[in-house]
Amino acid sequence: MDEKKRLVWFICVRLVVVSLILVSTIILDTRDPGFNGELLLTSLTRLIGATYVFSVFTLLVLRLTGRYTKSITYLQLIWDLCFVTLLLLLTGGITSPFSFLYILSIINASVLLARRDAVYTASLCGILYGAILDLQFYGKLSALGLSPLPALRFGANYIFYTIFVNIVAFYLTAFLTGYLAERARKSETALYRKVIDYEELERQHSTIVKNLNSGLLTVNGEGRIRVFNHYAEQVTGLTQSEAYDRPLNEIFTSINLGFERGETEYRSPGGNILIIGYNSVPFTDVNDAIVGMIINFQDLTRIKRMEEALKRADRLAAIGELSARIAHEIRNPLASISGSVELIAQGGGGTAQERKLLEIVVRETDRLNGLIRDFLAYARPSQPVKIHVRLHQLLSELIALMGSDPRFTGVFISADCPRQLFVSVDQNQLQQVFWNLLVNAADAMPGGGDIHIKVDLISSADAGMDLGRVVRMKISDTGRGMTNDEMHKVFEPFFTTKSGGTGLGLATVYRIIESHNGTIFVDSSVGRGTIFTILLPSNDNGNLSEETCRQKSLLSTMN
Repeated sequence: MDEKKRLVWFICVRLVVVSLILVSTIILDTRDPGFNGELLLTSLTRLIGATYVFSVFTLLVLRLTGRYTKSITYLQLIWDLCFVTLLLLLTGGITSPFSFLYILSIINASVLLARRDAVYTASLCGILYGAILDLQFYGKLSALGLSPLPALRFGANYIFYTIFVNIVAFYLTAFLTGYLAERARKSETALYRKVIDYEELERQHSTIVKNLNSGLLTVNGEGRIRVFNHYAEQVTGLTQSEAYDRPLNEIFTSINLGFERGETEYRSPGGNILIIGYNSVPFTDVNDAIVGMIINFQDLTRIKRMEEALKRADRLAAIGELSARIAHEIRNPLASISGSVELIAQGGGGTAQERKLLEIVVRETDRLNGLIRDFLAYARPSQPVKIHVRLHQLLSELIALMGSDPRFTGVFISADCPRQLFVSVDQNQLQQVFWNLLVNAADAMPGGGDIHIKVDLISSADAGMDLGRVVRMKISDTGRGMTNDEMHKVFEPFFTTKSGGTGLGLATVYRIIESHNGTIFVDSSVGRGTIFTILLPSNDNGNLSEETCRQKSLLSTMN
């Protein structure tokens, strides 16, 4: 408690004490009218009234200004000494029952000031009390109505003994209360500092938890959420107040509190599948009883995709190198076989059955040759010849071209792309990417459906890339979707879910996007359709004037 509060409490306690003195005096006068006398009651009432006025005035000063606390404290002690001294003079001096109030003044000095001030106050109390008794004994206070007869009746030895005992009591009170008050102040200061440290620790804890670059949440023994930091709010789209007291399995359905570490899939508010890595530890109370769990988690989607991309790139590079050599070895004898069969067929010999078999051989060798050509295009793709392409125009032409393809019967294709959005790509290769993705989407909707292409420009931080601004292209359909196993294999060569498919379409798409320093990933679930997302670096912020792009495209073609 600070000095001002202690002083206010002291003044309030004084008002209570003087009120009790006044009330007890009035009650005693009412029961025994001749005991106090009218003059005594009037004088006492005036003294207590003056004390009321002085106390209220100092309270107002403290309330309005809050200054001069030390000076006001000394004034309070001086007033108390004067009050007690006058009270003793009014109530009989040596016979007064109020001499103990000096001790209260000493205690107040110890509490409000220090031990040294308490000793000074005790000295003043001893001087004042001794002076009253001595002056009364020698008849020097008769003018004030104090008769020397009671003092003379007690005798000089008694007077000396009374003064000595009271002075000893005053000093003992000063030393004892001074010591206790100093101990109390030191303890209060230490406690105050500790409280300050706890407040600082709590602020630091809140700041650290709020700004952690990972999710942190706590659940109680019933599995209900308590702490829910800022990272968790960003991942889930829920605020702390919205998540508070909700069961954990309502938000993260697959987090198993029985495991210390694990990974789970979480569908974000935007509909994307996130891979969440988490670890959990129990927290205990003061009795070491487990009262909940602390769960730390992080979005590992970007890291996992990078790991998968690196593994896929290494695997495909090895497969591509080996397969290209094998394809070349197959292609040469295949050309000889095809040429020989064509010569035999042109000779016109043989039966109709033999000629039909020769036609089958020619047709199948042509199909096999086309397959090898496609595979070589995948295994050893040509370097992209980049020009600045207006995506809106490219998509419009592609959608118009597909309108006459029977595979797109009952399929409605829509595109949302800024008109002035340009990207530096190989136009033929990008058309091949969209063609393969749209054909796959149509094949996944044999009964018809919707395909939507969404193109926008986003920051690299949102895309998890360090390439400036990024062009994001999303191709979504309302088809049958894919299982998790199919999603993980969809870009691998020769993997297909279509009868008669080669399994090279999406593998080639992946290699084309990779050669453009971009990335592609898929999000799908059975019965909910599929979304392919392509991220490509955007040169010149992806927004150039048409004339500038035409000039750059011409220069790229000439070079």
